[in-house]
Amino acid sequence: MSEKEPTVDISRKFVRLTERRPDGFVEFEFAIGEPELFAEMLLPAEAYEAFCKTNEVIQLGPREASAASEESDWNWSLHQATHQRFR
Repeated sequence: MSEKEPTVDISRKFVRLTERRPDGFVEFEFAIGEPELFAEMLLPAEAYEAFCKTNEVIQLGPREASAASEESDWNWSLHQATHQRFR
């Protein structure tokens, strides 16, 4: 008996805006197939808009912080590392 492997729809692309910086750059998370597995990216604002249009992304809302994730030493992002001090 073979197990069915999970499928990932690579046609679905996701963007979660992290920050529009004063220097004109946009920080965001980009994911393909599953929004939970993402790469953090940084582009000039105009390039960000073109990137989103070209990839026909699904815009995600802000990430909600949970008490459990804040307690983990391993759950952090590059954006957080540049804006807060770690232990």
